Amino acid sequence: MRIDLHCHSTASDGTDTPAELVRNAAAAGLDVVALTDHDTTRGYAEAVAALPAGLTLVTGAELSCRIDGVSLHMLAYLFDPEEPTLLAERELVRDDRVPRARGMVAKLQELGVPVTWDQVARIAGDGSVGRPHVATALVELGVVPSVSDAFTLDWLADGGRAYVEKHETDPFEAIRLVKAAGGVTVFAHPGASKRGRTVPESAIVEMAAAGLDGIEVDHMDHDPDTRARLRGLAAELGLLTTGSSDYHGSRKTVALGEYTTDPEVYGEITRRATGAFPVPGAGGA
Repeated sequence: MRIDLHCHSTASDGTDTPAELVRNAAAAGLDVVALTDHDTTRGYAEAVAALPAGLTLVTGAELSCRIDGVSLHMLAYLFDPEEPTLLAERELVRDDRVPRARGMVAKLQELGVPVTWDQVARIAGDGSVGRPHVATALVELGVVPSVSDAFTLDWLADGGRAYVEKHETDPFEAIRLVKAAGGVTVFAHPGASKRGRTVPESAIVEMAAAGLDGIEVDHMDHDPDTRARLRGLAAELGLLTTGSSDYHGSRKTVALGEYTTDPEVYGEITRRATGAFPVPGAGGA
């Protein structure tokens, strides 16, 4: 059983539509795929309508959080998308993405980069605009060779020359809100140091005590030593460990299913969730 629990669509910063994502997941031989767009659930209906037979969809989101000045992402699975308090917080984060992206465009222009808001808005389309869309604009302009190369201190990384903060949820509040909405929380790529500063292990210990369910261990941004360290920490704290592609379509080089989650861990995630349930494919269009 092949399970990928971290994927993005055009509802945020992926390049596959939700329908294309589930079709591509089935073609890649996955049995289970999670749709975890940034701070939004807008892709759910399209993904469910197109869900091929034999593929199960886990609904979720990747929540933008910050602690002690460090950004982090919290994967939330199988929560009630209409629970009003969590919905209001997601909308607050999402609504702050536009002024933030405009601010990054302004900073880039001050640095001599001929990027425009119209260009970034075109790239984002109907998705929830974010740094990868600005990074794609830099690629189009030939400023950097790839999206990942834009996430440096020279450009868009946390604290970088063109970085702009946005509203982000306290991770302890995120855990509480997701739990109240019947969901399960997994700290996404906690050791991805090339993205910028990472939270200390002491903070993960505190999050575990606050109800964090797991950490994402097998990820393209974790080297073998980081994976071993995180796996050991998870064992000490009684946390689940997941593996996921963090697929963004053509915006990243990673393939669907390149990293996967153990079926027993997936089973435990579904057992703990009460806000929503995995959707089995019935042969969508």
